[in-house]
Amino acid sequence: MNGHDFFLCGAALSALPSGALWWPSEACLVVSDLHLGRSERYARRAGALLPPYEVEETLTRLDADIAATGASTVVCLGDTFDDLQAAELDEAHALWLARLMAGRRWVWIEGNHDPGPVGLGGEHRAELVLGPLTFRHSAVAGAAGEVSGHYHPKARIAGQSRRCFLADAARLILPAYGTFTGGLYSDDAALSGLMQPGAVAILTGRAARPIPMPRRKEPA
Repeated sequence: MNGHDFFLCGAALSALPSGALWWPSEACLVVSDLHLGRSERYARRAGALLPPYEVEETLTRLDADIAATGASTVVCLGDTFDDLQAAELDEAHALWLARLMAGRRWVWIEGNHDPGPVGLGGEHRAELVLGPLTFRHSAVAGAAGEVSGHYHPKARIAGQSRRCFLADAARLILPAYGTFTGGLYSDDAALSGLMQPGAVAILTGRAARPIPMPRRKEPA
């Protein structure tokens, strides 16, 4: 799967090229910030027209990751939908998601865009603790063994922008999994303040590739 394997507080994890996290020993797949329905919300609220295929494209990648890993548990780290109205999927997409959920433990973590799509079944939690790891939407200062999302981290590499995981000895921040999502560069103060010295950025793309986390250079 061209993932990057690493440890967080004793848990052996793999950052996948798609932006999903795989925890083999728990058969657990974790995704964050799908923002399904963003194009529809933009059209509804601002009249902005974006290509209307983002739900299908995002669900296609999620379907592929579930099939490749054989995950028995899926954790969505919040902001799965762009708002509550966007969670009212059309019939085809609702059936697609129901098929993915069938026979699996499916956990929705509350995000700041949606409090959890309660009409879709599954478990609904503010956060989830599994073994040494705590899954929540947004990072908490001083936490250890934390897996979160929210910031949509990305990195500048050779003049290009790449979505990335950010990892250090205490925490992991996942990239946005959804098709139409912006992001915060890793050298932003909000992320530099959260991540320990020695943190890495794991770039997504054809293969997951770790590099030292890009940070803003301090004036000499």
